[in-house]
Amino acid sequence: MYQARHTVFALLSAAAFGFIIPAQAADAPAGKLVIYTSQTPEIAQQTIDAFKQAQPNIDVSWTRNGTTQLMNILRTEQMSGGVKADVLLVADAINLGALKKEGALLAYDAAPVSHINPAFYDKDKAFFGTKIIATAIGYNTTTAKPVDSWLALTLPENKGQVAVPSPLYSGAALYHLHTLINTPSLGWPFYQKLAANDIHPQGGNGPALKAVAGGTAKYGIITDAELIRAKKQGSPVDVIYPREGVSFVTEPVAILKGNHNLPAAKAFVDFMLSERGQQLVREKGDRPVDDRVTAPEGFPPLGQIKLLPLDSDKAVVEDKAVRAEFTDLFGG
Repeated sequence: MYQARHTVFALLSAAAFGFIIPAQAADAPAGKLVIYTSQTPEIAQQTIDAFKQAQPNIDVSWTRNGTTQLMNILRTEQMSGGVKADVLLVADAINLGALKKEGALLAYDAAPVSHINPAFYDKDKAFFGTKIIATAIGYNTTTAKPVDSWLALTLPENKGQVAVPSPLYSGAALYHLHTLINTPSLGWPFYQKLAANDIHPQGGNGPALKAVAGGTAKYGIITDAELIRAKKQGSPVDVIYPREGVSFVTEPVAILKGNHNLPAAKAFVDFMLSERGQQLVREKGDRPVDDRVTAPEGFPPLGQIKLLPLDSDKAVVEDKAVRAEFTDLFGG
């Protein structure tokens, strides 16, 4: 009895002199958080707004660009010793895998992944997928007919009529390149045939979708979420998942090892992987990774899509050579 009274007295005394409350406050997420993201500006703003509703004490600033451009910015900051970002939210695991290999990412063992398939996050918990974005064939429903194979894009009747994002700009396109060149039925010959068919990859998924929706291209290699959203909004486009299978990215989130605000960075990862964060993914028209949250209307069940695997560690090792070969084939 005496021991209990003594313990209570000690705790109350500590609180009175400020020994407990400041420690708790120090652990609470607050202050400034800097995020680099490749999300579209509209979705990025909605993501940040929702996070700030959940964490009003965190002041978020964010920079948006294509994944490759963001990596270039980050590399420049690393060389100058002044990395500004705390968190990365980018398209693919290849760029994050490279940063992990360099020791630039902070593993987050306590991340909430109980409802996420391990295939959608790094085995060492250095980065975590937040959605499932497949790269498929998009076509203009008024000028083109549906096809069932990637190789259809290389046929003579489609010469110069296929819009393709560049893997030198788009993270999803880079992942798609690595995936297809490692698919035996496609490989580098597929890209060689594209080049011979007067196809010129450039930009990201947005310009490719615009070209197909506007009729300047009959087909496009475009992420399924972009196509499904555009179709819902009335664009004359539809999506095809070719029989050979499709690549997919998970728009992973990662904490940089040199971050300036670890509690806030962890809070952002927690939010993106939480049920509320995954519901936001669904509301914005993407397929969530959380098995409690269903995909939006218009997305086929995952069981109906052949998802092509990719050894991202192997892709990290080969990436420089793959980019060089792509550049030789299509130009910079």
